[in-house]
Parts: sequence; structure tokens; C-alpha cells
Amino acid sequence: MIELHFYFDFGSPTAFLANARLRQLQQKYEVKINYNPVLLGGIFKATGNSSPVMVAAKGEYMLKHDLPRYARKYGVSLKFNPHFPINTLQLMRAATALQSSENFNHFVDIIFNSIWVEGLNMGDEEVVKSTLSKNNFKTSEILANISSDSVKQTLITNTQLAVDRGLFGVPTIFINNEMFFGQDRLDFVEEILQKPLK
Repeated sequence: MIELHFYFDFGSPTAFLANARLRQLQQKYEVKINYNPVLLGGIFKATGNSSPVMVAAKGEYMLKHDLPRYARKYGVSLKFNPHFPINTLQLMRAATALQSSENFNHFVDIIFNSIWVEGLNMGDEEVVKSTLSKNNFKTSEILANISSDSVKQTLITNTQLAVDRGLFGVPTIFINNEMFFGQDRLDFVEEILQKPLK
């Protein structure tokens, strides 16, 4: 089985698309997806990078044309969030705390869909609480974990390790030491998955 490492932040629409496509590829190939929650803002600060939407023309093209094209290609819904950009610090801490939980994948899907399909303001704690409760998560336990110093430090450390590995944004995928940046590079990922295991 091939293992890949998927670095993501819920605030990225391209990470949402990458997650959707990786789940599809997982249905076709023997692949294990190792999720790596990181803080995109921390990566931008460390590398001097910035969001594509900071360039007005590029942002407009990406949001109106490029991302909808890929959503159609993957057969998924995508709605630009009216609350963008969303502060995902608490969400990424929650993902970090839940990494070893059997509910982790469900959590990832719920949060991505809440932001990029339902258009919810997941930077609002009350909206987060309501969303988690509706989806049968133990909200009080998750909120307690978010406040844990160890969880906070783990997310900071993992973000720095990602920068040290060469990340300058998300989504980023590694298969062994080969890096693929952006959801529009997943065709190259699939080429590797198509090869028979040696």
C-alpha cells in the first residue's frame, strides 16, 4: 500500500478540493492518507508567501473560473464562503487533537463541507458548537482539547516541521520525498498510484 502525507488547512478551498479528490482516489487504489493539520497563516509568515486572492485579478480568476472547473471535474459541490477568510486556528487545533481518533475523517469532512459547501462562518465559536453538536461530536471535549497547551504546541511544531520540509502553502502532498503542491497536481499523484507496487 502506498502512503501519502496530506498537509491541509480548512481555510483553503483548494485543500477542500484536494481532500475530496484524495477520498475518490482512495476508493480506486491501495493508498493510505496521512492527514497533517497545519496553520496556513504560519506557513505564509515563515516563507513570505501569501494567498493568491491577494492579487485581485488572480483571485477573481481562481474563484470564478478555476476552482469551479475543478469542482465540476471532481463531481463535488463548491460554494465560495461569504465569510472568507475564516480564522481556522481553533479548527486546526481541534483537528490536531482528533488525529488519532476514529472520528477524525468524519470531522475533516464535516468542517470542510461546512465551510466550502454550506458557506458557514466556522470562525464563529457558536456556529462551530452547533455544527459539531448536530453531527454527534462531543463538543465540550473538543473545546477542552483546543485549549490544551500540548495541542497548541503540537500544531505550532507540526507547522514548523512542514516549513522545514519545504512547504510554502497548502494543499501539499508528499509520497516518499516527492512533493506535489496544489490540488491541480493530483493527476501526477494518481500516476504514481496507478503503478503496481514493487
